[in-house]
Amino acid sequence: MDRRKALMQMGMSLGYVVAVPTFVSILQSCEDKKEEVWTPTFFKAAQGLTLVHVVDSILPKTDTPSASEVNVHIFLDGFVADVMDVKQQNDFKKTLDAIAQSALAKSNKKEVAELTQKDVEPVVREFLEAKGKENAFVKKIRELTIWGYKCNEYVGEKVLAYLPIPGEFIACDSVEELTGGKAWSI
Repeated sequence: MDRRKALMQMGMSLGYVVAVPTFVSILQSCEDKKEEVWTPTFFKAAQGLTLVHVVDSILPKTDTPSASEVNVHIFLDGFVADVMDVKQQNDFKKTLDAIAQSALAKSNKKEVAELTQKDVEPVVREFLEAKGKENAFVKKIRELTIWGYKCNEYVGEKVLAYLPIPGEFIACDSVEELTGGKAWSI
């Protein structure tokens, strides 16, 4: 066999070995992305659905992403499981259940899976405005939702004013001029 032909065939076979996985990965990336369904780790499935609607009722989609779009509900699921004590965990679950039951009663729906954000939003507003201790934990959920939203990487870099390497210090100037009216991320 000719040495040149052997080297050329070895080079081509090596090229095919390198190129095929690249082409396969390109083709796979073109496939339709299926929406991932979140499965709560701490809450029951119905409580998880209610939590998504509650956080979106507190921070709905406007010109900024909603709370569920930046995964605040996933953060809260882990936070409640890992950080809160048992009493607070139970209060959180009871509050989600109470919101779901009230929304079901007002919307005449039978299952939590049928509820939408529009069904849950007035109930959350009602619970936040109510006086008394039975609905007091909704305010804690609101605080945690806002905190989780503001601590999110996407919100910190894209929604709030973000400057990873600070420049000069300008002490007396308007926020409108400096950041376009946005609060600082860091």
